[in-house]
Amino acid sequence: MERRQFLRQAGTTLAVASTAGIAACAGPRVDSRPASTGGTFSLPLIRATTDRITGVYVCTRPYRAEGPRIETQKLGKKTVVHNYGHGGSGWSLSWGSGTLALQMVQATGAKELGVIGCGAIGLTTALLAQRAGLSVRIYAKALPPDVFSMRASGLWTPDSRICDAAHAPALADRWEMMARMSYARYQSLLGLPGKPIEWIDGYSLSDAPFGKFHGDVPDEPQYGEFEDRVRDLTPRPVELAPGTHPFPEPYVRRYTTLMFNISSYADYLMNEYRAAGGKIEIREFEHPEQLQQLPEHTLVNATGYGARALFGDTSVIPVRGQTARLIPQPEVTYGLRAQDISVVPRSDGIMVQVIGDSGNFNNADITPHREASEAAVRELADIMAKMKRT
Repeated sequence: MERRQFLRQAGTTLAVASTAGIAACAGPRVDSRPASTGGTFSLPLIRATTDRITGVYVCTRPYRAEGPRIETQKLGKKTVVHNYGHGGSGWSLSWGSGTLALQMVQATGAKELGVIGCGAIGLTTALLAQRAGLSVRIYAKALPPDVFSMRASGLWTPDSRICDAAHAPALADRWEMMARMSYARYQSLLGLPGKPIEWIDGYSLSDAPFGKFHGDVPDEPQYGEFEDRVRDLTPRPVELAPGTHPFPEPYVRRYTTLMFNISSYADYLMNEYRAAGGKIEIREFEHPEQLQQLPEHTLVNATGYGARALFGDTSVIPVRGQTARLIPQPEVTYGLRAQDISVVPRSDGIMVQVIGDSGNFNNADITPHREASEAAVRELADIMAKMKRT
């Protein structure tokens, strides 16, 4: 669909209308700096010890080589709008993806909607449908915090494992629309109680000059990259000169990004949905035929990786991801990216994630490997031990 045609249609959708104006003027929002003392600024140290690990969490990112499935299917007496397969970009693209799904729902003339799944995509799509005037019921076998979406790292990563490189050209325009709509909505959520969304600074550390931001994982495909298409939305990374930062590495890059405090953000979404009269029914479906029993004629399938079993979609590939959560430190407000780890300073716990490791693609094992997370925490501890004090 051409962009102008899409935007004309979006103008008739209440959910899109509320964000379009913000998207048009979105630009760099944050250029914050840590407090400086002399020539080198200081940062509070993260207490990175394995005894402070409060939990190790595993999720399966629902990756599809061609990108998210957002399309309509006639299934018996029901019309099913599929909205799944977002890889590691579910939270980041949820508002834009939900808007596309909502437009397809509205094209059926439905006044009542059933949403299958209560993760990032399902909950956001349900809320958008409510705000467009539909009566919505969510069907889910689990609710937050017991859904895989709650185990995400919590950063704005709109093109993380979103498709393979071969399918990137075909997805690019649709991806950009979803990213811009979602970004605009997140700007409207800044400053709310509990800080569900906030800007943070972070630091990438390297022993060599920066090239590609993340190295390729040997046993994973080459993923599509779209960051340059939305370069105007976020602040530019800045390389810091030696002697101006507290890190031992010779190459340091400061980045600024959106962070989701997922616990408070999911709580905000649930409260908004329920306050608007949203209904929830705890129910698990094992076969598509069971959907025929539901009272709603139009359904949104937002089951993520669960669509592989429920709808037999073998194009959905699980990509395993594991994070550890450390006891929160309110004074720590910066993120880190080193060779093997990523650190996110969420309010519900400092997230430490192993990155660049092999063996995760097409791996549906959700058994936590604590030893891997402990090794990541020890790597973080080594960085903290070498940081300069001022």
